Amino acid sequence: MNDLTVKDEKGLRVITINRPKAMNALNAPLIRAIGEACQATKDDATIHGIIITGAGDKAFAAGADIKGFPELSQEDAIQLSREGHEIFTDIENFPKPVIAAINGYALGGGLELAMSCHMRIATENAMFGMPEVKLGLIPGYGGTQRLAHLIGKAKAMEFILTANMMDAREAYRLGLVNEVVGSEALVAKAEELLQTIAKRGPLAISHAIKNINLSVTDQGFESEISSFAKLMVSDQAREGVAAFIEKRKPDFKKLS
Repeated sequence: MNDLTVKDEKGLRVITINRPKAMNALNAPLIRAIGEACQATKDDATIHGIIITGAGDKAFAAGADIKGFPELSQEDAIQLSREGHEIFTDIENFPKPVIAAINGYALGGGLELAMSCHMRIATENAMFGMPEVKLGLIPGYGGTQRLAHLIGKAKAMEFILTANMMDAREAYRLGLVNEVVGSEALVAKAEELLQTIAKRGPLAISHAIKNINLSVTDQGFESEISSFAKLMVSDQAREGVAAFIEKRKPDFKKLS
């Protein structure tokens, strides 16, 4: 698909989200395509690692494409969230290392995609955010679980509940990203890291990934799916999404 480019070289697959005019915002078909592009390398012995990045220098992926949210039923929202969970969990559990090369904004679903990768490298201008509560929603693709696991419960609470932004240096300090580099060195640094890992035992790498991931439980993910779907059909979410589309501030107080 034109919204995604895939390039194999040096034993690596580079997957680039290619919607720069939309700040590389994610939608369901694009998320599926990313998952499929990863899974296609699972049994390919010539590919030993994956890099996921965004086209341009403004955004890795600036959230989900929410224009269709107002039409979703609760059942639709469950399906949307569950499918995203399944694809991102497949990436998280992928037996070959996957690195998110984060250039610019990683917001909402974009940050959730980045967190499903095994490691994250960011440019100095990268910015991170979970703005869902501004829309009357919560992260729906595993964000409440993975963020708490990566930076700790207290900081995850603050970050998600305030919807404040975080710059690359703070993300590095908290452990959300592994390294911060100049924009010109971003993909090269990810390649360097993957080439180092490629020299290790591939079976050991796959088992290490599997066992490190066992510390994330399914119970929290299921709860997130349920809450995301209930909120999707709430009056507050309708107001939040409408305000975003209409480029105005939401008025949640009239609905409380």
